[in-house]
Amino acid sequence: MHIVIMGCGRVGATLATTLERLEHRVAVIDQDADAFRRLGTGFGGRRITGVGFDHDTLVEAGIEHAGAFAAVSSGDNSNIIAARVAREKFGVETVVARIYDPGRAEVYQRLGIPTIATVRWTADQVLRRLLPDGPAAEYLDTSGRVALVEMPVHLAWVGRRLTALEEAAAVRIAYVTRLGVGLVPTPATVYQEGDVVHATCEQHRVEEAAAVLAATPEEES
Repeated sequence: MHIVIMGCGRVGATLATTLERLEHRVAVIDQDADAFRRLGTGFGGRRITGVGFDHDTLVEAGIEHAGAFAAVSSGDNSNIIAARVAREKFGVETVVARIYDPGRAEVYQRLGIPTIATVRWTADQVLRRLLPDGPAAEYLDTSGRVALVEMPVHLAWVGRRLTALEEAAAVRIAYVTRLGVGLVPTPATVYQEGDVVHATCEQHRVEEAAAVLAATPEEES
């Protein structure tokens, strides 16, 4: 996959080098050419000097054939503008924006762009949103039988109660991360776009359960 990253600070450089190790093609945009030194001499991706929401800069970075875009510069406004341009003008399906002000995160989330509030940010969280290709084990009990797993959920589940997800996949949802904050669900809690679902099930059923949630839900009769 080709992935474009706006911002080459510690966050952007970490993402870029990690994604390249995972054999993705990466282009990094930053206004300061000196910032690319953080990538190291072994980085084989593209370095683009320019403004991350500028049309020509994005095209030079290969946005027209990108599968994902991450806006992780030091400015909230720049990140959200760039993320919206990538999503709305170039049709990039997977877009993530880093937000310093958690109070703004919910507003931007409603625009359909997943956001990561910096106070609770980790590179792993952004990577999980850029590459949501399978369950990520978070805990395994000492017997090895029960696992706590972060499970990607298909967007078609948005608006359905978490109890419906539990019933379909035969799992128990321990908690949900919403806008960077952990939430213990109630029977009335509804799955929202951007939610990260952490579910428990028997270890041998992880792949089976994950496949159910990664697919569109079956229509109710």
